[in-house]
Amino acid sequence: MKTRRTWVRTLSAAVCAAILAVSIQAPEPVHAASNMVPDYEVKLLLQPSAVLGSDNKLTSTVRSTFGMPDTVTKMNVEFMDTSAQDIYTNGWSPRIRKMEGENDFDLTYKKRYPIANGDINAALTLANQQGFSSSDTNYAAQVEWGYQKQTLSISNDKTGSKSGYSGMELPSASDSRDLLVKNIPGKMDKWLYSGWGTAQLKASRVYGPVLAKRYTGTWSGMKTYIEIWPIQDAAGTGTEYVVEISFKTTSAATASQKHDELIAYLQSKGWFLPQDSLKTQLIMDRY
Repeated sequence: MKTRRTWVRTLSAAVCAAILAVSIQAPEPVHAASNMVPDYEVKLLLQPSAVLGSDNKLTSTVRSTFGMPDTVTKMNVEFMDTSAQDIYTNGWSPRIRKMEGENDFDLTYKKRYPIANGDINAALTLANQQGFSSSDTNYAAQVEWGYQKQTLSISNDKTGSKSGYSGMELPSASDSRDLLVKNIPGKMDKWLYSGWGTAQLKASRVYGPVLAKRYTGTWSGMKTYIEIWPIQDAAGTGTEYVVEISFKTTSAATASQKHDELIAYLQSKGWFLPQDSLKTQLIMDRY
């Protein structure tokens, strides 16, 4: 009997120890969502005086080189921000665009991160820390790859409609504010505090509009665009034409290789403008 009691006590102690070990076992680690996976858009500038004719359209030589027809797609674009540019200085850029042939307005809420020294992963990691991770399917990440500068853009794209507008007409400032507030994504609205984005948009005004034109063709087997943006000049009395050539790819290696090849090709033609494209900055500065 004594042996049996000893055996029972030993068994009980073992069971208690096992239960205790399970109860104090370290919790499973929580794995943070991974960084977003971007695509890449190479954007380079062309020298307007070399590629535009007296009618401010692409010359036939440029069009034939890239297999571009004479027809263009028009895009009317405006940005919204406060007069103090509170939205833009916090890295956000809300845009309304009307594409030729489409009924609705394109609404884009874009958050930008500068890429320092080509370290794309560092920018993606910072974006992840601020809530933009691979688990969020409402946003798309893109590396805008210019002449020397790279920028990570994270965009939330929506559409909206307002009655009373036709053709390429953009909504009034009041209707633009209403559209952007109605469709504002949560991350922008809560950027500095709850309701921040809505408050800024309600106090916003129009920057623009700019009626741009897009040609579509091919280069090195890739779909290629050339856009002409007539932007008000610094004096506010004339027009400065920004001409941009671009293509997209999902491969960082392809973007890097073709970026350099396209620069060399444009240089050989005498068409290249060795500057980074700053369309949005110019519009924010001049309107």
